[in-house]
Amino acid sequence: MILACAQAASAADLVLPSDAQMTVERATDLDSFAAPVAGFLDGTVPSQTLEGAVTRRAWRIGTGGLTPLQVMAPLRDQIDALGYDIVFECSSTACGGFDFRFGIEVLPGPNMYVNIGSYRYLTAFKGPRSDPAEALTVLTSVTAASAYVQIIHTSTEADVQPPITTETPSPVPTPPDRPTEVSDPETGLLQRGFVVLRDLDFDTGTTALGPGPFMSLERMAEFLQARPEMRIALVGHTDTVGSLAPNIALSRERARMVRARLIDQYGIDPDRLEAEGMGYLAPLASNRTAEGRDQNRRVEAILLNTE
Repeated sequence: MILACAQAASAADLVLPSDAQMTVERATDLDSFAAPVAGFLDGTVPSQTLEGAVTRRAWRIGTGGLTPLQVMAPLRDQIDALGYDIVFECSSTACGGFDFRFGIEVLPGPNMYVNIGSYRYLTAFKGPRSDPAEALTVLTSVTAASAYVQIIHTSTEADVQPPITTETPSPVPTPPDRPTEVSDPETGLLQRGFVVLRDLDFDTGTTALGPGPFMSLERMAEFLQARPEMRIALVGHTDTVGSLAPNIALSRERARMVRARLIDQYGIDPDRLEAEGMGYLAPLASNRTAEGRDQNRRVEAILLNTE
């Protein structure tokens, strides 16, 4: 076990899976960080602002098919064993979904990826709740191919170092074999909270949805017709060709086109469908290759129901 210095003994190593690769690290001797203490509420994310040394880190775990809880649970156990008090924890829809994700601090992509429909968040303090000496926040999110972890450590004491992650001899357990791309709404939405509508016809820079027919929309419509209580958000994504603002607009318009197709062609109630866009902020693959850019241009459906 490697520690940054002797004084770090009280913040022993947090152990991530052996295939976790750090994607970014930012350490500041004196900074402030707003640690969330509740889910999205009345237009904001309630938080407690701490000042001191702040270290921000993110990792990518090359194990596909995990749930956010499978990634979070071993870290939560270690945090509890280190003497932290967990003051807040939530999962995607309970956190506030899209609103919570964009109301908290997240390291920029591609270093950190947040799947709006499949993430968990945890805040833990060490010391009095009103004036903690240390704070840890952990954000976990997953895709079909990998998982992502963000850990932000804040200390008001200059000689306390953040937990240093090391490899573990016991990787996160791998779940049973699952397809790399979930296309069945029943499976994707009810079991994982999201599904990628992979067969939609969008090229770089276009907003018009092809004529189809698209099997993913037919199956989505069948699911929504059979489950009239279900509501979904359609979220568009792009590659990194162009700047962020136009890509946000492009991805949102693509999601709106899909929403319109479900309404006009399949008769789905508009009140059950939302449409948003994330641009290139949540890639599934590297944008350095044509194949990766093609994979990143997509629309996802995310389940909004909390029960």
